[in-house]
Amino acid sequence: MKPLILSMTALAAIFASDAALARTVLYHCADGSKISARFHNDGADGSVSLAFAGARPIVVPQAPSADGGRYVAGDLEFWIKGRSATLTRGGKATACTTK
Repeated sequence: MKPLILSMTALAAIFASDAALARTVLYHCADGSKISARFHNDGADGSVSLAFAGARPIVVPQAPSADGGRYVAGDLEFWIKGRSATLTRGGKATACTTK
């Protein structure tokens, strides 16, 4: 029974640390978009899950950036700095902020 308890404790610690590394932020954009962004820091590789109203979340990997956090997948770019972000889709950019 003792090994089972230790295994359950180890699994709980892994899931708790994964949840602690993820953070969700709600952004409101100038074009009327509302985005729920869940940031993940998986060690060397970071990503963000972007959820738009009525659509499935899109996981966007982190890209190199000299300033702020930049996430890019195809024609989608989400670039954050502090409480502000710029969302670019299909070549059209909109400014976003957290509340």
